[in-house]
Amino acid sequence: MKLQIRVGLTRILAVAVLMSIAGLPAKAQRAVPDSRTQITLSFAPVVRKAEPAVVNVYASRTDKVARNPLFDDPIFRHFFGASPELRPGGPTAQSLGSGVLIDPSGLVVTNYHVIEGMTDVKVALADRREFEASIVLRDQRSDLAVLRLKGKGPFPYMEFDDSDALEVGDLVLAIGDPFGVGETVTQGIVSALARSEQGISHYGFFIQTDAAINPGNSGGALVDMNGRLVGINSAIVSQTGSSVGIGFAIPANMVKIVVASAKAGNSEVKRPWLGAGLQNVTKEIAESLGLDRPIGVLVTDVTPKSPAEEAGLRHGDLIVGVDQQPIVDVESFTYRFATKPLGSTATLAVVRDGKPIALQVRLTTAPETPRDPVKISGDSPFAGATVINISPAVAEEYSLDSAKQGVVVAEVEEESRAAALNLQKGDVILAVNDTRIATTRDLARVTGSQHYFWKISISRGSQVITTVVGG
Repeated sequence: MKLQIRVGLTRILAVAVLMSIAGLPAKAQRAVPDSRTQITLSFAPVVRKAEPAVVNVYASRTDKVARNPLFDDPIFRHFFGASPELRPGGPTAQSLGSGVLIDPSGLVVTNYHVIEGMTDVKVALADRREFEASIVLRDQRSDLAVLRLKGKGPFPYMEFDDSDALEVGDLVLAIGDPFGVGETVTQGIVSALARSEQGISHYGFFIQTDAAINPGNSGGALVDMNGRLVGINSAIVSQTGSSVGIGFAIPANMVKIVVASAKAGNSEVKRPWLGAGLQNVTKEIAESLGLDRPIGVLVTDVTPKSPAEEAGLRHGDLIVGVDQQPIVDVESFTYRFATKPLGSTATLAVVRDGKPIALQVRLTTAPETPRDPVKISGDSPFAGATVINISPAVAEEYSLDSAKQGVVVAEVEEESRAAALNLQKGDVILAVNDTRIATTRDLARVTGSQHYFWKISISRGSQVITTVVGG
């Protein structure tokens, strides 16, 4: 939804607003080498400290073979005897990646996509010991997962550093197992910060580095010159599949939140809920607001009884900072807000009618209502899809507009009619044959009868797709 802005507001200098409200601290000065001796210094001490905590992750899954009903037929038994005992013989899926030990008890952080859909995980340490591992927590939104080694510690581990303290140009090391060749260390610099790479994870806020990262490095460590973890290597941009010097790592401050949830015994990560719709500031909106550049995020709507409403946030407010950190777009706000600890408050730097104000927002989770999951069967185009009701918690989990109406697709069975329709996880079903869908039971009822054709309206991202398919 586009936000209409009134023209004629007092001109604001965005930088001045950020500095005055957020009070951004000055960063420490870095020094370049000033002698040949300094230039020839080695990274070996950093590697010796960090490398023992980096591990190889081997994940696999053996699919079950469906039992042949012929084995239970009495005639088959008469001629061939009792049913043969089935042995595991289905296709095996495998994945290879890296991970980082972050606790002496044996907690390992890796990427979600390394163990996605897998059931069996083994971990190999740098000293050649191997352990089976259990999956403690999977967090698809951040593309992170936490494993626990099934062995007796203490294990070598790596400490976290503050990823917000990184600057472009800082030296970093990437440690992992590229192409399965064995533990490898590459060196580079921080090429950019706060990179928004859509499709890698829900939180488009990455550290970019030119340290060589290749397939197999996923889940490995991005290490600073203190030998501490500043990021989890996750993706590359490449047309060949190999490193071309553009790699992305999840900041350590996001990793800390996921690890804290795992240590607390949670099976999923709980994050703060704002309860407001947000929109990036375009050049045209910036001009209408009197800004000299597009910066900050606009509030498009506020959910009743949400932390945003309690804090006094209003439609049309411009958020330019969170706890002294500048906000330039929706991705930066989402990251900054999601990495705040639950149970406390955050200070939002807001511009309203050309004037800076500060609002205190309570950091709490989104409320949950019954999801009432329903798997659609029969001959409708939705057969094979499992849908759930929308609640603030579901909207937060699936990155939906807080005011969205309909039911959410939570799962699509392979080779089903829903899969043939190209229905995707996170789609919102709005209407079927001009009947508005408000609950999962509404969809089950509408799809329970025969139709010559199906008129379907689905919301996907910012688009509403309406199509007609045969019955």
